[in-house]
Amino acid sequence: MKKLQHIIEIEDYQSFDELNSQDRKLLDRAQLACKSAYAPYSRFRVGAAVLLENGEIVAGNNQENAAYPSGSCAERVAMYYASAHYPNVAMLAIAVAVESDEVKFTKPLAPCGSCRQVMAEYEHLFQIKMRVILSEPGGRVQIINGVTDLLPFTFNATELKGS
Repeated sequence: MKKLQHIIEIEDYQSFDELNSQDRKLLDRAQLACKSAYAPYSRFRVGAAVLLENGEIVAGNNQENAAYPSGSCAERVAMYYASAHYPNVAMLAIAVAVESDEVKFTKPLAPCGSCRQVMAEYEHLFQIKMRVILSEPGGRVQIINGVTDLLPFTFNATELKGS
């Protein structure tokens, strides 16, 4: 038997102001998207913004539905929009912002498992690591350099082909 370790590196910023201008711009778009999220049931608003290889930024937010679980997460809304409108353009980074009138955040929140799997799909498709920028309303930001650090045992098209 052999034990293996998976170690991830996380850039941890105590303030939004420490970020470079491109990351600040992307996070600004995620925070703006957060404001218009449709979250009447949970009142937990999430915004996401995706930076594309061509320089475009597309945003999305969570969309709830009374017929739970028919809604969708902000990350998937943004990535699906990006893929629909720019189908052959790689996604270089995704920024995620959260806010709530009822929950006090003490750290940036990571995407759910379904969103991580969708991120992994696009990362695999374009063979380019997608940076993941997570923030909390107090200003703390964490950056992970690639989806495989969030989802180390990815399932992708390679497994479907038996390779």
